[in-house]
Amino acid sequence: MKKIVAFGASSSINSINKTLARYTLSQVNNSIHVILDLNDFEMPIYSVDREKKEGIPKLAYKFKKILKTADGIIISFAEHNGAYTAAFKNIFDWISRIEKIVWFNKPMFLLATSNGDRGAKQVLEIAHSRISRGNPYQIPTFSLPNFEKNFTEEEGILNKDIKNEFEKALSLFISNVN
Repeated sequence: MKKIVAFGASSSINSINKTLARYTLSQVNNSIHVILDLNDFEMPIYSVDREKKEGIPKLAYKFKKILKTADGIIISFAEHNGAYTAAFKNIFDWISRIEKIVWFNKPMFLLATSNGDRGAKQVLEIAHSRISRGNPYQIPTFSLPNFEKNFTEEEGILNKDIKNEFEKALSLFISNVN
C-alpha cells in the first residue's frame, strides 16, 4: 500500500486548510494515511546564527523523515498576508537545511482554501512555483473559494463544478503516486 502524508500548512487549531487536507486524504483509497499537525513540529525561528550555534532541531529531522517515507504528499496552504503562514515557512526553512531536495521529488498535491472568493490562490501560486521546481511530476493544484459556502464535513465539496475540478486534480495526483 502507498503511504500518503497530508497536512494543513497552518498552526490554527481549527484550520479550514487542515480540514481540506484531511478530506483530500480521505479521497485517496487503498493507501496508508498519515496526517501531520504543524503544531507538533514547532521550532525556534530559523536563522543561520541559530543553526550554527544550536544545530538543526530534532523536530526538523523527524518531519523530514516522515516526508522521506511517504509515497505522496498533500499540503493545503493557508494564506497569511498573501503568502505562507509563519508556521509552514519556518518548518520549510529548517527542513531545507537537512537535504537540498526538500520534498524528495515525491508526487504532490497542493491545495488552498479561504472564506474569500479567491480561495487563497496567491499562496497556492507561490507554493506551486517554489515546490514544483525540479520535481519530475506534474504537481496538481486546487483552490477552494468560499470554504464555508462550498464545503461541509459531511458532504465534502458542495459545488459540482468545483468538485469536478478537485476530482480532476486528485486523479492526476493518484496517477502520479501509482
